[in-house]
Amino acid sequence: MPEGDSVYKAAAKLRAALDGQILTRTDFRVPAFATLDLSGHTVTSAVPRGKHLLIRVAEGTDGTTADAADTPAPANASDPGSGLTIHSHLKMEGVWQIYSAGERWRKPSYLARGVLSTATKTAVGFELGLLEVVPTASEESIVGHLGPDLLGPDWDAELALANLLSDPARPVALALLDQRNLAGLGNVFANELSFLRGVRPHTPIGEIADPKRLVALAFKAIMVNKDRPIRNLTGLPRGKPRYWVHGRRGEACLRCGTRIESDQLGTGPTDTRYMWWCPSCQK
Repeated sequence: MPEGDSVYKAAAKLRAALDGQILTRTDFRVPAFATLDLSGHTVTSAVPRGKHLLIRVAEGTDGTTADAADTPAPANASDPGSGLTIHSHLKMEGVWQIYSAGERWRKPSYLARGVLSTATKTAVGFELGLLEVVPTASEESIVGHLGPDLLGPDWDAELALANLLSDPARPVALALLDQRNLAGLGNVFANELSFLRGVRPHTPIGEIADPKRLVALAFKAIMVNKDRPIRNLTGLPRGKPRYWVHGRRGEACLRCGTRIESDQLGTGPTDTRYMWWCPSCQK
């Protein structure tokens, strides 16, 4: 499942391929935006925000604009040049892939949800959990609820800590996964951070000794992985386990040899997650 570091890398690839380029073709394969055409618009940036991707476009240098009937109304209707943002969320299976013009796609076309083409490159979003186009001025309506972004310029460790401790009875893993507390952590990091702090994922966050250290560890763990081609939280060489506990039920703990256990954690279908832990290393 994509996490904040995956989205960070996806944004970097999109910037390298599209920044400053004029779109020659767009294809939004979702009903609400199926007729929207952003051809002639210029890509101005691709920005990660937690697990969200924001691709911003502006009116093209040739003066072309999207059909007014199909384009979301800009926040400032008196400004016809107001930018638009292509907002996507990868959810479980989503990915953006970059192709040279005319290159054959590596995934079947029926999985494509968004296609953005320039004269030389094509970015294809496959199996995106969410794809929409909104006025750039309205971005806060879709990401404004997020806590400080671990990989963003707004990172604020003290605020993240305060957010986490605002509900001290909440299990540590679910508190870390709540994007309103801090943005960018997914199930892999929630499990691995619990292991590295020596607590089980079920432990109330208010009972963790030195929670400030947990926040610092979260920042370090995602920072060291943001530029790695393959995420690795054990530091072991290629061919060895990349994770201490995540996805390793029944396997031996890399520290003590005890068999890894797992179970579901959560109160309902929207927040139930699988958790893994070492019963010896995590008390």
